[in-house]
Amino acid sequence: MATLCLKIDVDTWRGTREGVPALARLLERVGAPASFLFSLGPDHTGRAIRRALRPGFFGKVARTSVLEHYGVRTLLYGTLLPGPDIGRREAATLRAIEGAGFETGVHTWDHVRWQDHVADASEAWTRTELERATRRYAEVFGHAPAVHGAAGWQMNDHALALQAELGYTVASDTRGSTPFVPVDAAGRELGPTQFPTTLPTLDELLGLDGRDAGNVDRALLDLTERDPAPLQVYTLHAELEGQKLLPVFERLLRGWRAQGHSFASLGQIAALTDRATLPRCRVLRGEVAGRSGELALQGPVIDGVGAPRAAAPA
Repeated sequence: MATLCLKIDVDTWRGTREGVPALARLLERVGAPASFLFSLGPDHTGRAIRRALRPGFFGKVARTSVLEHYGVRTLLYGTLLPGPDIGRREAATLRAIEGAGFETGVHTWDHVRWQDHVADASEAWTRTELERATRRYAEVFGHAPAVHGAAGWQMNDHALALQAELGYTVASDTRGSTPFVPVDAAGRELGPTQFPTTLPTLDELLGLDGRDAGNVDRALLDLTERDPAPLQVYTLHAELEGQKLLPVFERLLRGWRAQGHSFASLGQIAALTDRATLPRCRVLRGEVAGRSGELALQGPVIDGVGAPRAAAPA
């Protein structure tokens, strides 16, 4: 049976104030740990309209009912409406999640800004954004963050190196198949161990092959029933599974438990992982089915660097 690591990306103000508490209540009810990764600066969701020229953007928007899940006001933040400062307005909500025993970490400062610009950004730009989020986290929680999960699975080598400099010890910024140590082109280690998202997300599955909110959980349950991997990382969103798709997520949790799987946070998985045994991989860019644009992906193992491929922790 697998260990299922539950990683919750929180992108918006609405997701923070409505989706996060709903998810925490459900997870407490079923006894499942998880990692909540927060957007800590302004909610500029409306500026995502600049992605309209990306291949597949309008198809994904139509399939996943963006207006229904995010709401009109959220889709205007940063354009016709000022973007609310999530970390300032919802500091008590964020602290309550940690107080309830859940792991917390950094998702980003400005979700849209990071997702749209970091891939090609300079070291100076990347440092400014990551330091802003790191400082705000410390202001809210009273201690430094240890966990990072990048907005939109968007990264660059500067960000990977800066994570180590700023004290992060666990990261889930990529899509892939196994935990790995990120390295540069010369094979030098760049940052903390990466625990990539291994399973597709609900918004990548909805609307395809007849999948809707009534049956999309079955597609994921079929994957985890067939796949023998000892570790799976599932990324969910406070704006989706924390709101309209909460019943879908509850069915998933109960289905995974019925399959015999256990649940964990990123930090719990990291504590069981021997970094020295992990493959060393480049972080490359590529496409993922059901999602527009390119994402940060786990590349092939760098020959001669570190140990050979190792099994993920159980």
